[in-house]
Amino acid sequence: MSEKRKIVYLGMRGDIIHPGIINIIREGEKHGDVLVGLLTDAAIAAHKRLPFLSYEQRRQIIERIKGVARVVPQKEWSYVPNLREYKPDAIIHGDDWKSGPEQKMREEVFAVMKELGGEVIEVPYTRGVDSSSLNEAMRSIGTTPDIRLKALRRLLDAKPFLRIMEAHSGLSALIVERLEIAKEDGMRGFDGMWSSSLTDSTSKGKPDIEAVDLTTRLQGLTDILECTTKPIIFDGDTGGKREHFVFTVRTLERNGVSAVIIEDKIGLKKNSLFGTEVTQELCPIPEFCEKINAGKHAQVTNDFMIIARLESLIAGFPVSDAMERARAYVAAGADGVMIHSKETSGEDIRAFCGQFRREYEHVPLVLVPTTYNRYTEQELAGWGANIVIYANHMLRASYPAMMQVAETILTNGRSLEADRLCMPIKQILELIPGGK
Repeated sequence: MSEKRKIVYLGMRGDIIHPGIINIIREGEKHGDVLVGLLTDAAIAAHKRLPFLSYEQRRQIIERIKGVARVVPQKEWSYVPNLREYKPDAIIHGDDWKSGPEQKMREEVFAVMKELGGEVIEVPYTRGVDSSSLNEAMRSIGTTPDIRLKALRRLLDAKPFLRIMEAHSGLSALIVERLEIAKEDGMRGFDGMWSSSLTDSTSKGKPDIEAVDLTTRLQGLTDILECTTKPIIFDGDTGGKREHFVFTVRTLERNGVSAVIIEDKIGLKKNSLFGTEVTQELCPIPEFCEKINAGKHAQVTNDFMIIARLESLIAGFPVSDAMERARAYVAAGADGVMIHSKETSGEDIRAFCGQFRREYEHVPLVLVPTTYNRYTEQELAGWGANIVIYANHMLRASYPAMMQVAETILTNGRSLEADRLCMPIKQILELIPGGK
């Protein structure tokens, strides 16, 4: 970088390069050497969807654009830390931040640059370029199994806490894929999807006893894979026999699934929320460790994750039993653990989390707060959770809605009164890309 020229700071995500980006770099060149602060995955993921490309991939692209003198990581959403560190003579930004959610950030930047004796250069926003539309277009193209497979680990590296929602069909998965709401700290959405054996079975009118085999479940999973891009965690029940689990791992990994969770029970499956009302027999620790180990050796990449689900609390055993199993499973190669309970107080889960985090600082910890749902995500994260799974809510919501419509039609002998309960046909037709 030339010592004679001024330094002009430009912060960007760099996931999608469009004419507006090139224009602002060209404008920055007129005032000095352009120093690009490229937002890291962690900086972006805390406020918006994880970028399609990794930081390293984006860096390689940006530093090759004519007019970019140097690229440095911007580790926070705010420009302020990098402005204080690099002390540029100016910062350049599009004038679209004069209103909307970035207005506060603009005020902070003006204050810091005044303190540093620098200037803020605002460039007219490039009309006809809509980053949101470009992102939607990218999403409609889809993804590859390799990119989706890597996404969960990327998210765990970028964010301290992930929220995963159950999806049992292409339609429910589209909701998980697209739904976002505006919060004070940015846009909030779901980070991925949970392919639940319970909701897969129930949606097919079958009991949750592993009656739906892997091949049949994969047919439904394909519907989700074809219309979404977010990472998927697969509910593998017990994983079956060790010899069969090896093929399950290879099949899921090949299809781009990010992780499988298997539970340490044996015998005919009984849903965990029945607790001790039914017989819940735990698998011997050495046997389950062998299954985990066999699965880890079967996978082709380092990206696929095998997460061990602890059923000790469900079967009536104390936290100490769950910890004993957790230690063994992590030693056997498990990439994370999920602790489950049917108790509404959540105290047993909190106790386990405290003990687990004292021994394992970085091993991913998964919670499923179906029964202890009084606690917020912030509270669960405070316990040490990395992932929360909303395991069956989409299916549970759909059934009463369908029942209400059906009862309304039967009661009135026509569908007029049910219209208020239904999505308009036009919206249905426009819901799926290409349907209009």
